Amino acid sequence: MNFTTGLIEAHIFRIKDEEMQFLLLKRSPSEKLYPNIWQMVTGKIKSGEKAFDTALREIKEETGLRPIMLWSVPNVNMFYDGNSDSIIYIPVFAAQVNANEGVHLSEEHFKYAWMNEREAEDNLIWPGQKKSVKIISEYFKNHIEEFNLLRII
Repeated sequence: MNFTTGLIEAHIFRIKDEEMQFLLLKRSPSEKLYPNIWQMVTGKIKSGEKAFDTALREIKEETGLRPIMLWSVPNVNMFYDGNSDSIIYIPVFAAQVNANEGVHLSEEHFKYAWMNEREAEDNLIWPGQKKSVKIISEYFKNHIEEFNLLRII
């Protein structure tokens, strides 16, 4: 069995009317993997690319948004891939965007919604992704000084 990485997970959020809202994207029905599921931004790390650069690139490609801040979340998601008999480790990022910035979806997704923490947790299907939302919310609301130790931009 192999242990590897090669993917990122980026949770985009905004503060609107003093409420933290997470951006979830609904995958296009034509996507081979996981059609019609709600997810955060995900993507593959290119050769020679740093994981946080992948997060910034994928956020721009999938949503057209440019984060005003980016943090490394103190959580690493993981799953087992039966095709390669590998455990895949996924670094998790949180990206804050301006509250009124417009979203421009790529062909990979056909719908988006801004959701509060509870709604985001209810719509994500993987436990690790739900856990990341909870951690981001907790750190941003109650431990911003500690969270800022993990700030990248």
